[in-house]
Amino acid sequence: MQIQQGTFCPLVQGECKKFECAFFTQVRGTNPNTGQDVDEWNCAIALMPMLLIEGAQQSRQTGAAVESFRNEVSNNGGALVQMLASAAQQSLERRLADTSTQLGH
Repeated sequence: MQIQQGTFCPLVQGECKKFECAFFTQVRGTNPNTGQDVDEWNCAIALMPMLLIEGAQQSRQTGAAVESFRNEVSNNGGALVQMLASAAQQSLERRLADTSTQLGH
């Protein structure tokens, strides 16, 4: 048995007005539930569950990317601090040597 979507619109309390309605819109992309390509006209309100699922997936992927970036920065942060400390030490030693030479020591 194939389940068919109804055409009753709760906003107008009657049949869907399709292209006369501002909520009737075209959606293109990939269905996050099935992975199939989507290119259809439908009611934006009827498409909300699918769009919310897609938004949640994108948020999870963004969170994972940010966490990965944070881990890389944390792992490389110690090396960066060490490099900066070494450069500062070398600069200080050069200044001390220059000051010592100018004073004739």
